[in-house]
Amino acid sequence: MQEVLERKSIKNIDFNCDLAQAYGVYKNNTEYELLDYVSSVNISCGFHSGDPSTIKEALLKAKNKNVVIGAHIGFNDIQGFGYRPVELKDDELEALVVYQIGALMSFAKAYGLSIEHVRPHGAMYKMAGEDFTFSCAIARAIKKCSDWLVYYAPVGDITAKVADYTGIQVAQELSLEKTYNADLTIDYSKEDNTNNYDLIKRFQHLLHTSQIRNNLGGMSFADVDTIHFSNKYKNSLELIQQARQTMTPTPVNYNNAKISGWVD
Repeated sequence: MQEVLERKSIKNIDFNCDLAQAYGVYKNNTEYELLDYVSSVNISCGFHSGDPSTIKEALLKAKNKNVVIGAHIGFNDIQGFGYRPVELKDDELEALVVYQIGALMSFAKAYGLSIEHVRPHGAMYKMAGEDFTFSCAIARAIKKCSDWLVYYAPVGDITAKVADYTGIQVAQELSLEKTYNADLTIDYSKEDNTNNYDLIKRFQHLLHTSQIRNNLGGMSFADVDTIHFSNKYKNSLELIQQARQTMTPTPVNYNNAKISGWVD
């Protein structure tokens, strides 16, 4: 017998996208199209993507749009765009994470800005969603940079346990186009769904019930704080425009402040 899940609506949620996904002569000319519709951005820090000029441009574009800025960290794999897994010792991973966050923090400070969150990229993101120990190592490195930083990590039990174990603020992230297992890990054997009609229906159902359909045909609770919108599909702009018509996103830290009573 299928378990009956309690319905729980989501009143506030963040929309995020990646920026500075370019390097040298290799430019992404479409990534800024989503800036008018997100509430936070993840700026690449130069390892999997991004160079000083691109990072500066992304920061100033984000400042102009008044959106929250975060560090988009990855493995040191510019040729593979950070999609290839790398085995690192804990101290090596810590150095990798701190270096990238520190670079973006300094850039932000130079322009009167601050960063509020950190999101892994590619293979690092996949490992963070599947390996508790690995994800804890990322979280601890983030905390060394600032206790106030929010860790944007894949939705699911691992991220929730990392928050409890390390004491870091987390934002559980979902990507509408991904196929999820029953435990909310991503089924990477499945191609991304780029049918916007399906994705908006999924988004609306998530907002009304805090549930998504998993790859077994059942429903899984998804305690989601932020939705990641990719810019790599032809209809990515249309998708986020339709999502924005459904609701206006709010940054994670602002939502946390509302819950705590600091703001109305």
